[in-house]
Amino acid sequence: QVQLVESGGGLVQPGGSLRLSCAASGSIFISIYVMGWYRQAPGKQRGLVATIPSGGSTNYADSVKGRFTISRDNAKKTVYLQMNSLKPEDTAIYYCNAQYGTMGYWGQGTQVTVSS
Repeated sequence: QVQLVESGGGLVQPGGSLRLSCAASGSIFISIYVMGWYRQAPGKQRGLVATIPSGGSTNYADSVKGRFTISRDNAKKTVYLQMNSLKPEDTAIYYCNAQYGTMGYWGQGTQVTVSS
């Protein structure tokens, strides 16, 4: 049984920062998976935020380029999302994803609210 557990969400003022973490547990060879963060705002579809393969270049949604940084620690089975210069439009539930071909896992999500 593979589980992805996100943490680090919360309420932050515009311009602030948050760091999300996603820890994988269970029988998963994390290094072969492309890890990613997605988000879903109220009334909108879930969309890509950033992805990171075990080797190779990262990928970001245009809306977060230059503000968000995705990273991973395979030894800790953890992926991170550092979010800086947060804007109200970043408010959403953020989901962690692990994908290997057609095999994928999702976390339960963590709420990020950017508001003054």
